[in-house]
Amino acid sequence: MDISKQVEVLKKNVVDLITEEDLKAKLEKAKAEGRPLRVKLGADPSAPDLHLGHLVVLRKLRQFQEFGHRIVFIIGDFTACIGDPTGRNKTRPPLTEEEVKMNAQTYQEQVFKVLDPELVEIRFNSEWNAPLSARDVILDLASRYTVAKLLERDDFNMRYKSGIPIYVHELLYPLFQAYDSVAIQADIELGGTDQVFNLLVGRDLQQSHGQEPQVVMTLPLLVGLDGEKKMSKSLGNYVAFNDPPKDMFGKLMSIPDNLMPSYFNLLTDYSEEEIKRILSGHPRDAKLKLAWSITSFFYGEEEATHQQEEFLRVFSRRELPEYMDAYEIETLYNEGVKTITDLLVFIGAASSRSEAKRLIAGGGVQLNDTRIDDPMAPLQLTPGSVLRVGKRKFFKFV
Repeated sequence: MDISKQVEVLKKNVVDLITEEDLKAKLEKAKAEGRPLRVKLGADPSAPDLHLGHLVVLRKLRQFQEFGHRIVFIIGDFTACIGDPTGRNKTRPPLTEEEVKMNAQTYQEQVFKVLDPELVEIRFNSEWNAPLSARDVILDLASRYTVAKLLERDDFNMRYKSGIPIYVHELLYPLFQAYDSVAIQADIELGGTDQVFNLLVGRDLQQSHGQEPQVVMTLPLLVGLDGEKKMSKSLGNYVAFNDPPKDMFGKLMSIPDNLMPSYFNLLTDYSEEEIKRILSGHPRDAKLKLAWSITSFFYGEEEATHQQEEFLRVFSRRELPEYMDAYEIETLYNEGVKTITDLLVFIGAASSRSEAKRLIAGGGVQLNDTRIDDPMAPLQLTPGSVLRVGKRKFFKFV
């Protein structure tokens, strides 16, 4: 594929491209020199799971790989201990080193569900940031950027004008992230639209170190399952790479209809014409196609088809799922399970008695198709009884 066509492919779904001319020039130069471009993505391991919001950018990285380029995936074990202030109206609590290490391990495993490991270089930014002395930070890093420019960031600017404290370590965060680009000599850096300021600092810092500035490419932030805010583990509106296939399929079937166009566009390989055709039909059928496509990407077509059949069995034909966790009634009584609240906590359907009571009060608990309203209702189970919690959790008793 010639360079102009590559640029068109790589531009799809991109919000900010700084600059298209630079991207084309870098692709042409790499081809002439017979070397791959170094395409950077950084991620702070602030939570153990990657989710579909990360998939948007990872799919773009996969396109670069298909054109023969090398991905440098930077795990921000150093910057995670500072805490990214992007989009925050208050200081983010720093993670412990142990939390960062545990999360970083899962990131390495999950990223290869999307990227070809043969064309990925995994780096930790503690390699170059941790050895920096106070002198290095002050004279070589901080001296290359002004407070005025840092305060141009929307979140910093808002906090400054509102009198909300901004701590010095937060001001340094964009510089440490930008220094990653200098350390690995990035040709291109990708990120979400909320990262554009940090990525541009990377360009500036590279230039001040005598390097050719990286191309900046940002992609849309995926809206979460709530249909309102960006997908985030902290908001609970996410689908994780490691979600079991049943949960993944069920969560995707729960998204608001208005999210389907962006999910199809950002998370699948369907063409614009195919997406238009799919969305012209019944919303449920379109959602089934979406859930099947994404579940099959992570778990294969056979598993996705099985989950689709299970979903239709339970939610369309109102049948019971083929598989349910089973518990012996005698064991429950021997363990002192006396009420429906006891039962929900014992089988793990609720994490606490207070959560169990909230589920019951919200009408989310049914025993043998009968809604439970009394959290202290005595347990009355017979062999074959089925408990339903929420829309997707079923338990049977023998």
